[in-house]
Amino acid sequence: QVQLVESGGGLVQAGGSLRLSCAVSGRTFSSVALGWFRQAPGKEREFVATITRSISNTYYANSVKGRFTISRDNAKNTVYLQMNSLKPEDTAVYYCAGRIDSGLPRVWVFSSDYNYWGQGTQVTVSS
Repeated sequence: QVQLVESGGGLVQAGGSLRLSCAVSGRTFSSVALGWFRQAPGKEREFVATITRSISNTYYANSVKGRFTISRDNAKNTVYLQMNSLKPEDTAVYYCAGRIDSGLPRVWVFSSDYNYWGQGTQVTVSS
């Protein structure tokens, strides 16, 4: 089992920044691949970013590439999403997701790839 707890959401003006955190517990952190997804009202959950276990390769949705950065701190068992140059269209509930990954490290971009989810944190960007 893997437990995920997000924090760091809030209200920010367009052009501003926020950093989301996701504390991971329950399994060896280095064995867990992690991702961030978001869901806006009336829309389906969409992929934002992912980071592989151990070697920390990253992959981003085109809509956030160059503005968002995913990273992981193995000492703190935490994954982060640094969000810069925020736009109103980034407004959504952001979810941290994890999967135990035993094979060669790879990126996972579909919500169905992940077995574990946090409760979500609201990010609102005002224009």
